[in-house]
Amino acid sequence: MNGAASAGLTACMWPYHPDLLATPVPRYTSFPTAAEFGDKVGEGDLRSALATVEGDVSLYVHIPFCEKICWYCGCNTAAANRKQRLTAYLDALHHEIALMASLLPGPVNITRIAFGGGSPNAIAPYDFVRLMDSLYLAFAPRDPVISIELDPRTLTAEWGEVVAGVGATHASMGVQTFSPRLQRAIGRVQPGEMIEQGTALLRRSGITSLNFDLMYGLPGQTMVDVGHSIERAVELGADRIALFGYAHVPHMIPRQRQIAADNLPGAQMRFAMAEFGHRLLTDEGYVAIGFDHFARPGDPMAQAARGGRLHRNFQGFTEDTAPVLLGLGASAISSFPHLLIQNEKNAGRYRMLLSQDRLPASHGVARSADDQARGAAIAELLCHGSAEIPPALAREAYDRLEPYLARGLCDYDKGRLVIAANAVPYARSIAAAFDPYRQQSARRFSSAV
Repeated sequence: MNGAASAGLTACMWPYHPDLLATPVPRYTSFPTAAEFGDKVGEGDLRSALATVEGDVSLYVHIPFCEKICWYCGCNTAAANRKQRLTAYLDALHHEIALMASLLPGPVNITRIAFGGGSPNAIAPYDFVRLMDSLYLAFAPRDPVISIELDPRTLTAEWGEVVAGVGATHASMGVQTFSPRLQRAIGRVQPGEMIEQGTALLRRSGITSLNFDLMYGLPGQTMVDVGHSIERAVELGADRIALFGYAHVPHMIPRQRQIAADNLPGAQMRFAMAEFGHRLLTDEGYVAIGFDHFARPGDPMAQAARGGRLHRNFQGFTEDTAPVLLGLGASAISSFPHLLIQNEKNAGRYRMLLSQDRLPASHGVARSADDQARGAAIAELLCHGSAEIPPALAREAYDRLEPYLARGLCDYDKGRLVIAANAVPYARSIAAAFDPYRQQSARRFSSAV
């Protein structure tokens, strides 16, 4: 791919309609979105939902700590520099695991255990193994897929042994960019050699599906920078690549004030960067998953996309089809067909509730039958590019869809809405036409591109 970063920079396969991208839209990792969560839903609702669970279940475990805090990051995380705080949090997490499992009516089939954060490898390897022991003791999983998010800056040889020992097959590394200049600009310095060593370590440890997170829209970033990072990720053999646009919202994320805002790429350049990255990766043989994810053809996510089994949850696109997701840890979200419910975000209050033998669920939303139908249509549009839309819902959304229909970005015929192949940047905006909450809400979301 040498030279790709400078060749054909003006070629564009995506039509650019800035007026249709001007309104920020949710990422729709759930429907309704977290913006609709309220305090009318709480612990009692979670206990009632747990009492009905059977069959396939996924687990998500949140570790809200990082060894170093990156300036761009919007995650619920804090520095792992106080041993007492870490110990107290992990004690509470063990308690939550046991408590939640005790409320299930019987054995369930745990299909996946995912660890996110923060950075799960901000805790000691021994503490991570203890967490796995608690999960196996409480939920008795038989053969789950185990995935883990990792910070390459603290990925030691001991962590390689742990990854191998627990049988993890999926991992994601936060790479963001290979450019030293851009790494300094966003407060995440990690030499390329460190990424190479981390990749080799994970491969030796049994990771067969390795994701790299990359970013565009960074301060001072050029098209050549985008191409170089993608080139390096491909050379290192990433099975999946998530190419995200940086959202600069220092009024919401104070740590972003450390990032100079006077040299951020404009909207049209961001669009060009996203299109360029999409083209480079698909030319390299990656399968496009939605708008900003890519997977090699043999990866389980690409296979799920081809087989119509791709789903979307709070971790983004996934091949996991479990209808229930149980979130463990501060700010983690549990998902049931009829309910979305989030744990207390503040780690101190999270610990306090569990010390009283209370589930730390603090807010959420009940999903009506209408919510579930709309959510299914939105997920189908984002995962597969088309969805069956009942006539009544199509009539309701027509005025909002009309600008996209008029410009050939989507087509509605015989009850099916299809997003055009060159219109993937507009998928979230098109999906938002079926979101009644967005028509009144003043809540701002990330840029559509």
